[in-house]
Amino acid sequence: MKKILAFLGIAALALSSATHGVSAATLVADDNNSDRPQHFEFKPGTLVLSRTAYAGNASTVTVGQTLPPGCVARTVTLPLLAGGTTTVKVKCATAVADGTYPTVFNNDGPDGSFGITSPIFLDNLKTNGEQLGTLAVPTDSIITSFSSKSELALNRSTDGRSITFMGYHGGPGFVTGPNQLDVSNSNTPGVIDPTNPVSSQYFRSVAEVDANGHVQVTDGNAYSGNNGRAAFKSNGLFFMTGNDNNGGLSSPQLLATQIGQNLINSTGAEFLVPGQAAPIPPGINKIGDFEITQAGYAALDKAGKDNNFRGLTVFNNTMFVTKGSGGNGINTVYQVGNSGVLPSGNTAQLAALPITILPGFPTSLASGVDQNGNPAPIAFPFGIWFADANTLYVCDEGDGTLVTPAVNGNVADAASQATAGVQKWIRSNGVWQMAYVLQKGLDIGIPYSVANYPASLNPATGGCRNITGRVRGDGTAEIYAVTSTISPSGDQGADPNKLVKVIDLLRSTRLPGGNHDGDPLGQFVTIRTAQAGEVLRGIAFAPQNKDNDNDN
Repeated sequence: MKKILAFLGIAALALSSATHGVSAATLVADDNNSDRPQHFEFKPGTLVLSRTAYAGNASTVTVGQTLPPGCVARTVTLPLLAGGTTTVKVKCATAVADGTYPTVFNNDGPDGSFGITSPIFLDNLKTNGEQLGTLAVPTDSIITSFSSKSELALNRSTDGRSITFMGYHGGPGFVTGPNQLDVSNSNTPGVIDPTNPVSSQYFRSVAEVDANGHVQVTDGNAYSGNNGRAAFKSNGLFFMTGNDNNGGLSSPQLLATQIGQNLINSTGAEFLVPGQAAPIPPGINKIGDFEITQAGYAALDKAGKDNNFRGLTVFNNTMFVTKGSGGNGINTVYQVGNSGVLPSGNTAQLAALPITILPGFPTSLASGVDQNGNPAPIAFPFGIWFADANTLYVCDEGDGTLVTPAVNGNVADAASQATAGVQKWIRSNGVWQMAYVLQKGLDIGIPYSVANYPASLNPATGGCRNITGRVRGDGTAEIYAVTSTISPSGDQGADPNKLVKVIDLLRSTRLPGGNHDGDPLGQFVTIRTAQAGEVLRGIAFAPQNKDNDNDN
């Protein structure tokens, strides 16, 4: 019988972010079965899926209202580090749709900062997708932004005791809760960019959740003006990825003003101590810095934007990240720091650490040219999972390009149909090569219907975003991924997407076929589909208590 969890109480302790930087919440769950303990618990060997649901209604946004809220069109004057001043114009927008889902996200057109905060849910699932229970994360502790598709990645700590994700916690005077507008592009309280049209202030915070559903939130000031994407706890520290800067500073102004310098050093790969007060410049602790000149290009990109990282993992005591969006930098897979040594040290020591592209992975620009100025394909890597030291699975979400009218019923372009999905990379003699792409069963580009969702906006799978997996004793890799979408909607990040599963033969260098111990090889099966008004985001194996150390 499916168990229905009813939350009996939420005990929340919210400490001053400015002085303590941490809040904690304990959730107590129960059901009508007397054989279960009176508390929530993630079951060993199961999955945790992060998702969010739109909580607004028609009145959440009013047609004609100014966006972002409180925006005032103006000219901002900033002092230059070398003396003198520089000016930046701040522009506002007007809402074109009310808060009705899904058309509310048409406001993403006039307002590039548009988003609406929403609650976070952690579903405990069996590996076949059957739901065991749900942990509703307290919305006064941390929230996410609907429909920011790069948020809510889940990572299980290296000791297996907790999972982590990133979200938003309001600074003094700003509400932490659903239905706040444009929070994902707000300033952080410690890095306030006066050229940002969004005037609100929210910490980019890391939530750590243990096997019993206890939630602790640590605030950070990295990623001002944009979003934190992922956090991974290892060696008692949080390693993070994200992006920043929603203001109007040009490349020269970023380099020549103090706020520009603060932004440049609060993006990309970051380092946060659990429970500490939110660091402020110059001690926000950026790890390394990647510039395209390191890959043979003559001219620099916009400062900071080469470090627009999304995916994150730690393997063999080494940090790895991906970049797969934006027009600057190189969309590829990177190592952060030195092999076998996780980043550590003070701000200066962290800044000096190398960030390097894994040998064999793409080095062409996200703008679609190589070092010689010739056209080159663009990759869109997102989540990554190492099966072993020489086998890496990479989720490629595709370019999101909608082909209309559809070609033979398919709305994906040729590039997505060729490379989107789960890519298998194999390392030989120190160099990585892509062996093949797992796509069968994803039905890339084939629209599907969702109950209570407008048929005119039917999404299609475009590729995948977050990923996890485990190696089984029979030599297979059991992989779980959250899909990306292609659709005519105003914001594809708001599309109901899927959780899928695929089995791969680990030793295979060619696309596998047939069956292995009853499992179809290389063929995705859908084990969860988001409902209308809901999106799926991160996937990880469940955290475990000390007495449950054998799940994977």
